[in-house]
Amino acid sequence: MSNINSFEALADPTRRQLFEHLRSGPRSVNELVDVVSVSQPAVSQHLRVLKEARLVQVQKQGKQRIYSLNPEGLGELRAYIDTFWDNVLEAFQKAADESTSRRKKK
Repeated sequence: MSNINSFEALADPTRRQLFEHLRSGPRSVNELVDVVSVSQPAVSQHLRVLKEARLVQVQKQGKQRIYSLNPEGLGELRAYIDTFWDNVLEAFQKAADESTSRRKKK
């Protein structure tokens, strides 16, 4: 069970930058160190938080750890955000129905 949710994980600008960089494909920790202005141990800690939030996954290749986006975690995040979109569409439908109803009464 995760102690941190996706939004908390992405609230940090460095983690968000690492996360966004992984959109272009899997990267090693060393490759990600070149992207941000923090030390390798700090990058590893940020990646650990993103992994705990299920936003990234890691694979060992020899001595390297290769990080990539986690489709399952991204799916959960998207499903949550989609609930807001559903509410917006429902409100829009209600407003459209009310507007149509008012026009018919005139």
